[in-house]
Formats: sequence, C-alpha cells, structure tokens
Amino acid sequence: MSGRVLVLGSLNVDLVTRVERHPRPGETVAGEGLQRLAGGKGANQAVAAAAAGAPVAMVGCVGDDAGGAAYRRRLEALGVDVAGLRVCPGVPTGTAIVTVADGGENSIVVIPGANDLLDEREVAAVDALGPGDVLLVQLEVPRAVVCTAVRRAAGRGTRVVLNTAPYAALPPDVVALADPVVANEHEMAALAEAGAEPRSLLVTFGANGAAWDGATAPAHPVAPGEVVDTTGAGDAFCGALAAALARGADRAEALDAALAAGAAAVRHPGAQRDPELT
Repeated sequence: MSGRVLVLGSLNVDLVTRVERHPRPGETVAGEGLQRLAGGKGANQAVAAAAAGAPVAMVGCVGDDAGGAAYRRRLEALGVDVAGLRVCPGVPTGTAIVTVADGGENSIVVIPGANDLLDEREVAAVDALGPGDVLLVQLEVPRAVVCTAVRRAAGRGTRVVLNTAPYAALPPDVVALADPVVANEHEMAALAEAGAEPRSLLVTFGANGAAWDGATAPAHPVAPGEVVDTTGAGDAFCGALAAALARGADRAEALDAALAAGAAAVRHPGAQRDPELT
C-alpha cells in the first residue's frame, strides 16, 4: 500500500504577465495580459504529488482573503487534504509577481504574506506520519519550522525529501536527515560552499537531466518550440519524486517519474496545470 505525502510549505497567488524579454536594471518593458494563478512551492509540489497518484495533505497558511479561499477550493477539488491549511485573519495570502519571457524563462518576486506565519501548529501535523510516508519540504516558509518538522519526521521513521529552494543555509543535522536533498546546480554549489554533507543528494540540471548521488539520468526530451513556461518545473519534479517514493519506487524509477513530470510542466503556462484561481 502506498504511503502518504505530507507537504509542509508555501502557497502563493501568482500574478503573471508575459514580456518579450526581462527588463535590465532601471528599464521598463511592456507586459502582455495579467493572470491570477495558483503557485507557491509547497502547493505546487502537493498538486504534482496528487497528480502522480499519491494521497497528499497540504500543511501551510493562507490569508482570510479571496485568494486564500480560492486556493483552498482548488486544492480540495484536486484531491489534496487541506485539514492542515490554517487561515490567518488580517494577513494576505502569499503573492508572487512573475514575468515570463518569450523563450519561457521566468523572473519572480515573492511577497510571503501568510507563509511567514507557519509555526508549531503546522509542525504538529507531522505526528500523523510514520514509516512508509514522505515529508516534502522547501524553504519558502520559516526555516525554524522546516527544521523542527524534518527532525520530528525523521524521528518517526518518515522519509524526508528536502528541496533547498529558495536556497538558505540549514543546520548540518537537518541536511543530513533528508533522503534526498533535491538541489539545482546553484543550490548544490551553495551547499558545498557551506560545507553541508547530505547523505543523499539529487541534483537537477534542467534540460541536462539529473544525478542522484552521482548516478545520472537524462532529461525527457522537450523540443525548444514546446517550452511554454519553466515556472514550477522543479516543483513538478519534487512532487512526482515524493509520490513515487511513497509508493515504494526504487531510485531509478522515482527519478524517471520526476524527470517526466518536470518535462511535462514546461509545456503549459503557470506552475500548475490549469492554474487559474477563481
């Protein structure tokens, strides 16, 4: 029987516009259209894990605004358990300002909002996990909460998948508890510079595939003309990876599933498929 995936992390309303190219410092460029889309690394990964067939619970915070209510409805409709989603009165739901260039590359500014209010109440959800389950975390929420959740989950025999995005230094014991730490090339370099010693390190190289403790796997091919938006490709990778590990997949199978999800994600706009928030 498959284990559960508990995602502790961020939820953002993404305000997205397309530009011919990203502006240089001090420059103004014209945007085309404005969409309100579901985003945030935590929720992106929860949706990806649910799409991959895992039982998923999302633990995080939203504001008592229209964006937070719409997000809750969306997650419920996608089969994600939102019992651990706390509403914070008087605080806006996290927001991200996203510009997407013609080539599909994105530039993002994040305003944390309610995401900064995660605390011990959210960590308590980890106590429902056990061996066979997976805790999936990222770093768009307070690091102290992430560290406590990782330690508590590992102490219960739960597998921890730690995505080091956006990069921030973590205590050595927290890094060492993850299996795996998922990092891109820049985050891998930062981990090395900080002297971190993951017991299990999965490095993603975008179109060049990934390597898990040195064992490489090629990316699933995507033609240049098929790339619509790279926003959320890494989150799709992490969610599918956690889902595969929760159902007992070995490393090769889990990595292939993650690479397939990442390749699929760049073929549609937004961090999630059909992500419009209404």
